[in-house]
Amino acid sequence: MAPRPAIPLSECNCLALRQAARSVTQFYDQYLASTGLRTTQFSILAKLKGLGPMTINALARELVMDRTTLGRTMLPLERDGLIAIKEGSLDRRSKELGVTKAGIERLRGAAKSWREAQSEFEEWFGARRAADLRGLLGEVVSCELERPAATSALQRQRTRPGLS
Repeated sequence: MAPRPAIPLSECNCLALRQAARSVTQFYDQYLASTGLRTTQFSILAKLKGLGPMTINALARELVMDRTTLGRTMLPLERDGLIAIKEGSLDRRSKELGVTKAGIERLRGAAKSWREAQSEFEEWFGARRAADLRGLLGEVVSCELERPAATSALQRQRTRPGLS
């Protein structure tokens, strides 16, 4: 059996998306630097302010973020008194996150820097293209990509017709 040709890394969708995400995150982080927030922290505060208190798992789902990564990202927010973590209102075993008054104030101050970054990005990239990009990326998120069943590549190959 002839080996498959190597797939050029330049065609990797995951790599392209991650590079773009890192580039845009660094761009927004530069604008937010003077506020003491990073883009991810700004997003956490904005979600909590907009949606109200919620569990870590619910917030992780909202942000499409790994729960462990979210936990590390929110530690400085809790330390600085920008979010509060308390017993869950429905289940005392769970923890509920909420934005504090100090968090709302920090978010309000950071919103100006965020709007400047947003405006600069749209000026550079084009407002229409930016809206289209958000739409396409939203579709990627909503298609809920899932890993194939927990089988190895060799097992999947063996179950294909004509292969034994």
